[in-house]
Amino acid sequence: MIPVGSFQGMKSLNKSAILNVVRQYAPISRSKIAKLTKLTPPTVTNLVGELIEAHLVVESTLGESTGGRKPILLRINSSAFYVIGVYAGAKRVKAVTAHLDGRVVKQVEMQYADNQTSEQFLLTLETAVQEVMQSTHPSREPFLGIGVGMHGLVDPEQGLSLFAPHLNLRHIPIKSALEKRFKLPVEVENDVRAQALAESWFGKGTGVLNFICVHVGTGVGAGIIIDNKLYRGTSFTAGEIGHTTIDSNGPKCSCGNYGCLETMVGGSALTRRAQKAIRSGKDSMIEDWVAGDLDKIDGKMLYRAAQLGDQVAIEVLADTGRYLGIGLTNLINTLNPALIILSGGISRAENFILKPLLKTLEKRALTKPADAVTIAISELGENSFAIGAFTLSLIKLFTPAGLGNVDFLI
Repeated sequence: MIPVGSFQGMKSLNKSAILNVVRQYAPISRSKIAKLTKLTPPTVTNLVGELIEAHLVVESTLGESTGGRKPILLRINSSAFYVIGVYAGAKRVKAVTAHLDGRVVKQVEMQYADNQTSEQFLLTLETAVQEVMQSTHPSREPFLGIGVGMHGLVDPEQGLSLFAPHLNLRHIPIKSALEKRFKLPVEVENDVRAQALAESWFGKGTGVLNFICVHVGTGVGAGIIIDNKLYRGTSFTAGEIGHTTIDSNGPKCSCGNYGCLETMVGGSALTRRAQKAIRSGKDSMIEDWVAGDLDKIDGKMLYRAAQLGDQVAIEVLADTGRYLGIGLTNLINTLNPALIILSGGISRAENFILKPLLKTLEKRALTKPADAVTIAISELGENSFAIGAFTLSLIKLFTPAGLGNVDFLI
C-alpha cells in the first residue's frame, strides 16, 4: 500500500492520477491534465517527464493551437508493457496476457488434476502463468502485475482463497505464492467481482454509476458496482446471490439450504429438470441424442435442442428465465441498479430465457426501479473472467486509490 502521508507516496498517487487521466482522455495535453487533476502545471510537467522516462507515457501528436505553440499531446504507451490475468474457475485455469489498453495478446488454458491439493492447485496456477509469459515475451521486465479471479470466497486484502467450493479447498495463499514465484505484484479477487470491473472498464458497464454483473454457470454470483465503487461487503461475500432463497421447498443446495437460486438456474438445475420431464414421459429429441443415458444431458445440448424446436428444452429454459427473474427482482428492489449484465452459458440462450425473465420482472419488481433498469448480455466473451483479473492490475496501476471499496474512476 502506498504510504499516503509521505512525499514519495503523494508523488505515486499523483502519477496514478495523471496516468488515469491520460488513459481516459488521450490524446491529451499537459495543460488539460493539470486542469482535470487540479495539480500545478510544473508538477504535471515533472511527473509526466518521469512517466515518459519510465516508458508508460509517450508523446504522440500535436494538438490545436489556442494562440501560441501547438501543445504536444500524450497517450499511454500501451504496447510497451503487459499485465497477466488468471481465471481460476471451478474446472480449469485460464491465463492471458494483455497490453495496458486491455487487448489480449496470448492465452493458456489448463485442467485441474482430480482431487488436487492446495499445493497442486498453486502449481497449476504458476505453470499457467509461466507458460503464458514465455509465449508473450522472453523477458519478465515488461510485465507489471498479475491479477487472479478466483471462484468461491476470497479475501482480497490478504490475497487468500478462503473457500473454493468446487475444489473443496480452503485458505489457499494465492497472492504470496505467486509473488514469491514471479516477483510481481499480485491482486486476488472473486471471479465475478473481477468480471464486474472488466465490464466497467471494457464492457457494457463503462460510464454506468450503478450496475450489477450476474454470472450464471456451474454456480451463480454477482459483482456489484455502486456509485462507481466495487462493493465487497463486510466479510467480502457481497454478491453471493446464488445462495438467496427462491423456493424454500426447492432442492437442497451445496451450501446446505433449500431452494437457493443456484439450485434453480445453475447448470445442474437445467439438467435435472430436463431429466425429470423425459422420465415423466415427455417426448424429446435429447433422449435419442444421449441414447437413453440422461446423465449425459448438459446445457449446450438443451440450447441446441431448443433451437430445433424441442418443447422440453424450450420449457426448461423458460423456467430458468422465470426463476432467474425472481432472483433479479430481489436485486432490483434492493439495490435499484441502472443496469444488470448477464453472462455465462445461460446468456447464450437469451432467445429462450430473456422473454420469460422480463415478464417475471414486469410482474414482480416495483414499478420505478423496474422501469429504471436495463437487462443486457455481456459481450466480453469467453475471456471475461481473465479480463476482469488483469483489470485488477490495471486499476492498481492507473487509479490513485487502488483497489477496495473505493472509487476506481476519476
